[in-house]
Amino acid sequence: MMIPLSRYSGFSTPIPKYSYCNFVEELDLGGLSSLCELTGLGRLRKLLFAEQYSAKHANAAFMTDWDDKTSFALEPEVTEQEKDARDRAYLIVIAGSNVGEMHKLDHKLTILGRSVDSNIRLIDDGISRHHCRVRVEAEQVMVEDLASRNGTFCNGERFSHHVLQDGDKLQLGQTTILKFSYHDHLEESFQKQMLESALRDGLTGTYNKRYFLDRLGSEIKFAVRHKDNLAIILMDLDKFKLVNDTYGHLAGDKVLTRFAQMVQHSIRNEDVFARYGGEEFAIITRSISRADVYHFADRLRQEASELTIEFDGARIPITVSMGIATIPEDSAEPPEQLIKSADDMLYEAKRGGRNRIVMTSH
Repeated sequence: MMIPLSRYSGFSTPIPKYSYCNFVEELDLGGLSSLCELTGLGRLRKLLFAEQYSAKHANAAFMTDWDDKTSFALEPEVTEQEKDARDRAYLIVIAGSNVGEMHKLDHKLTILGRSVDSNIRLIDDGISRHHCRVRVEAEQVMVEDLASRNGTFCNGERFSHHVLQDGDKLQLGQTTILKFSYHDHLEESFQKQMLESALRDGLTGTYNKRYFLDRLGSEIKFAVRHKDNLAIILMDLDKFKLVNDTYGHLAGDKVLTRFAQMVQHSIRNEDVFARYGGEEFAIITRSISRADVYHFADRLRQEASELTIEFDGARIPITVSMGIATIPEDSAEPPEQLIKSADDMLYEAKRGGRNRIVMTSH
């Protein structure tokens, strides 16, 4: 269905009618950078985002045909001042191992670097511990290179000091690019939801498989270059099909969600936790020894077995099997080889009786 956008100045031709969800699904999300480039489509994004608001916001803006039914796209109640204000400054990571992260510049001074004490921590080859800093002043935002080894670039030009303009792209290290932009409150919410839709699993809220695989490649390169430890833990809920067959798929969804919440509360901020597929999950964890990785995984295994999951008055017990592969002990060339090694160990854990952990032997 085609709808005219005549009430939005700047659009004179019809465009396809999409709901927010279908709009996300139609996008080619192979590159998050192209997704983030949508920040230039302010009025179009407001139009699409309006469909996310419920009737409690009142004031229907327009009507469209959708699946042969009449539906309303509603605008939220916004003050005139809020409509005109694009005063929220953000740095959005559009390329690199931290792709998808959205950082609001709500402090006067923000340090970017790979050190744990940086305000925005970025893991990438060529990024210094304290690489650059962003200073928010009364009417401008200034970025300053902190004598980094490889320099800080804006739109391809190296600089020592630079006043950021809306849409500027900062490059730090070999692959990390951050886009600077201002947002009003609608654009801010929409941008977050778009990024979440691209990076997160819809049911559990964990990262999705695509993000996991992209991040794994970057993490491996960093670990090899800096001779750091890296581990991948593959986890599979035991006899999950029986849960669905016995209690139903809604119960299965609750099990997946509760398990994901438990793991999420147990990992570090720098760990990457994703739903790999079905009832299978994966973790990337760095800078800890093989022995500590095993103890960490075993703690998760025990916590899973102690989870209290109830559905329609029935208690659903679960256990989880895990396979672990590590760098530098296991091959990661190509990165899929490290996944295969962990998957082989997961298979051994399943074959060995489930509810156990198997790690590659060295």
